[in-house]
Amino acid sequence: MWLELLDECGGAETTSPAAPSTLEHLEVTLGHPLPNSLRDLLLETDGVSDEYGNDIVWGAGRIMEVNLAFRSEPSYRSLYMPFDPLMFFGESGGGDQFAFVRNPTRDEVFVWDHETDSRIWISPGLDSFMRNALTHAGEDWYRT
Repeated sequence: MWLELLDECGGAETTSPAAPSTLEHLEVTLGHPLPNSLRDLLLETDGVSDEYGNDIVWGAGRIMEVNLAFRSEPSYRSLYMPFDPLMFFGESGGGDQFAFVRNPTRDEVFVWDHETDSRIWISPGLDSFMRNALTHAGEDWYRT
């Protein structure tokens, strides 16, 4: 399903699928389940880049690395609102990062603005997020 959607949108670069055991390890390490849509996507391709090389969806290893870093950096506690409720999964190319809210569990996609620490709703789900990310030009396509 996901590879077909990516093919429809055009301009997406994909990789080999993630192993189910890798995703289970990611969920245990982060302490919450992946959204079903993200899990399904990663089982088809372990990451998606747009035509400009922006990693709009990271692979499982990068998802773990970034989320652990954001949650454990001591200086971030005084600079930003807590990152624990978020699961970052990709980036815009300009410093902003895409995320799901995991506490409480939500399937909508948000963007974290790295300059203002805003968390802004941008899509009702991963499928519409992917369509928008791959069919709108520029790193700030979600700002309207």
